Amino acid sequence: MKNFLGFVSFVLIVGGISGLLADHLWGFRLFGFVRYLVPADHQTVGYFVMIGLGILLAVGTGLLDRLGSRD
Repeated sequence: MKNFLGFVSFVLIVGGISGLLADHLWGFRLFGFVRYLVPADHQTVGYFVMIGLGILLAVGTGLLDRLGSRD
């Protein structure tokens, strides 16, 4: 489960950064499917939200890992 959450957080962070760069600098998207998660009129805010959610998920996964290693 921790590996899956780590993967999802990685996809959210990298997809959000890639989406921001594609919208403002050039047209290449690393994970093109994440653009379907963001509303059409709110791309910049949506990509920042994706990055924030990915960071929160990564921190939460790290906390789960620490709590699991105490036992």
